[in-house]
Amino acid sequence: MKLVIDSTVPFIEGVFEPWATVVYKPGNEICHLDVIDADALIISNMCRVNETLLDNTLVKMIAVNTVGMDRVDQAYCAERGIFVQNASASNSGALCNYVFSALYGCASRKSIDLKGKTIGIIGGGTAGQRVEMVAHTLGFNVLMRDPVREATEGSTHFCPLDYLLENSDIVTLHCPLNEGTRGMCDAAFFEKMRFGAFFINTARGELVDEKALLEAIPKLGPVIIDTWNNEPYINKALLDKVDIATPHIAGFSYQGKLNGTRAAVRAVARFFGITELYDFFPKPDIDNMEACHIDVAGMSQGQIASTFQYNYPIFTDDFMLRMDPDNFAKLRQEYRYRREFYVN
Repeated sequence: MKLVIDSTVPFIEGVFEPWATVVYKPGNEICHLDVIDADALIISNMCRVNETLLDNTLVKMIAVNTVGMDRVDQAYCAERGIFVQNASASNSGALCNYVFSALYGCASRKSIDLKGKTIGIIGGGTAGQRVEMVAHTLGFNVLMRDPVREATEGSTHFCPLDYLLENSDIVTLHCPLNEGTRGMCDAAFFEKMRFGAFFINTARGELVDEKALLEAIPKLGPVIIDTWNNEPYINKALLDKVDIATPHIAGFSYQGKLNGTRAAVRAVARFFGITELYDFFPKPDIDNMEACHIDVAGMSQGQIASTFQYNYPIFTDDFMLRMDPDNFAKLRQEYRYRREFYVN
């Protein structure tokens, strides 16, 4: 068996060598010649998987160590009978940490009282559900939009998009990128948002019409952007206008990376029947990086903000991108994974 593995996938070197010939290569450099005789690929979202890469190869299975799969041509893979598995839910904790560190950090800087505010969550997958849970713990009202879940669970827990935008003080995106959501945040979307509302995007840059967002910024409150159109060549005009700008690292926690590699390895192991790896979990290589718990009971908004910033100083990531936006890709690749925190 031969595996081609994106060399940026952490904690994986040496794992499959007892059972396979393994080739390691940066994801954005993996080419057709590398995978002609490969049985499987293990990749990050830096590798573009399509007919050009896979045509006339032996590839049977692809494991992605991240949640997002927008660089994988899933229709082509399905047509070819190639099984694709992502690391669903692996970074939901990190994304949730990012949202609330950013939210409380901006509120502190702009003296915004968050008491009684409503968070509108667009996308009710694992990340959206984690944000919802923490929002309730912190005393926010919550609105959620997820047409897929609403179709199977009923409308009790969900609301129309227009209602969410018109009644939310904070709008945060956690939906996948597809033809139905691409460019959904357009001029009409921002026009429906409340004056002074927060806007947070940690999902996919292409969900947002950046020209429309730029035009809406004078109306909006704090704008927090982690994912951008045309990465790594980001819109510097937008960078200059937003309150927090980061290089697509919202999901980059130490726990998230452990979970992503665990999911990818287990998926390949189960597909090929490598029983010894069915319960694989990467060995942590840094001490004292366990996730910590934060009890917010009795804390003031200022105390919560300080505690969140202590555990994830998000403005450091913002500063690093503003200092060197042309090195967006390098900032991602060399990012020092942070540990997660849990709120109760």
